[in-house]
Amino acid sequence: MSHLKNKKAIITGGGRGLGKATALAFAKEGIDIAITGRNEKILKETVSELEAFGVKAMYSVFDVGNYDEVKNSIKSILDTLGSVDILVNNAGIAAVGSFNDMEVNQWSQIIQTNVMGMYYVTKEVLPYLLNKNAGDIINVSSTAGLNGNANISAYSASKFAVIGMSESLMKEVRKNNIRVCTLTPSTIESDMAIELGIANKGSQDSVLQPEDFAELILAGLKLPRRAMLKSAALWSTNP
Repeated sequence: MSHLKNKKAIITGGGRGLGKATALAFAKEGIDIAITGRNEKILKETVSELEAFGVKAMYSVFDVGNYDEVKNSIKSILDTLGSVDILVNNAGIAAVGSFNDMEVNQWSQIIQTNVMGMYYVTKEVLPYLLNKNAGDIINVSSTAGLNGNANISAYSASKFAVIGMSESLMKEVRKNNIRVCTLTPSTIESDMAIELGIANKGSQDSVLQPEDFAELILAGLKLPRRAMLKSAALWSTNP
């Protein structure tokens, strides 16, 4: 198993939900972490929780869908962390609405955040990993990126795109000892899922929890460098 202590990670959308659970799991392994998001209050609170594990933790407030903000913020993060070993592209948004009823601006914003945002952040972090000739990139898609469903056309389209982009990148950078993993979880009791009404708070016995997702990421990272988890779908045992 790989030792993760003292490695450096960036987690987008790291203030709550899946991102926060992943950040806490990383902190327990001794990984220094930078989390990003748009709500400074939530990010500050999460950083305090991370620091309790004795790791270096910081936050950066920016919109992943704004390339200028991404460029400036990633540079600032790397100046503070000193390096990066792991990138978790978790930031994303969703909305429910029929193809015709959803406003064009909302449809476009989902694509901008979920696809272009992942591209922007990866584009700015990748040169550091290439320079080290090592690293891990974990891209969060969804089962909605494997099969479309009614009333989630924008979200589904964005997550299909994430899979294509992620798999293409994986084939480009394998030769550089960089592992790219695409995760496609089903419904998890995250803040976003609760807000959308597709999961109920307190349903630990029947719905996947953010901590389950974090354990999957850690399992992939702990594989020997010769092995790579290309993709993984996480499902609940309850149908």
